Amino acid sequence: MSYIAPAGTRVGHIHLRVSDLARAIAFYEGVLGFEVQMHYGQGAAFLGAGGYHHHIGLNTWESLGATPPPPGHTGLYHSAFLYPDRPALARVLQSVLDAGIQLDGAADHGVSEAVYLRDPDNNGVELYCDRPKALWPLDAAGALRMVNEPLDIPGLLAELNA
Repeated sequence: MSYIAPAGTRVGHIHLRVSDLARAIAFYEGVLGFEVQMHYGQGAAFLGAGGYHHHIGLNTWESLGATPPPPGHTGLYHSAFLYPDRPALARVLQSVLDAGIQLDGAADHGVSEAVYLRDPDNNGVELYCDRPKALWPLDAAGALRMVNEPLDIPGLLAELNA
């Protein structure tokens, strides 16, 4: 049998090459709400939520002024940011919409609700919240049955007034 990662293992952070550090910070801090924890010289910054040292690293070390990779090439599909609940997801979605950022899509996956968009360097971003595990859909054999249904965006945004 191959190695199995222990329970509690999680993705600690993402580190992205960006073409314009100030523009990337404006998106991840100004729109998504992560806080700059530290600048590393003129070419990098580390952002986190809740005082964590960094959930997101941004750098221009090999990418200052660069263009995104063309479609059809390998690389990051998207980074995903898990919000603690529907109201938090609704707040960040409203921030995205207020910033005039176009959504690539939105989905109800049964286990979670998600919205998809692009950062200023065209990296895919998923913003989502999980449903309680007791509500996850199961098939007749009891196996997890994720779905890809349309997300009720007005219903999600109604959480702002709840």
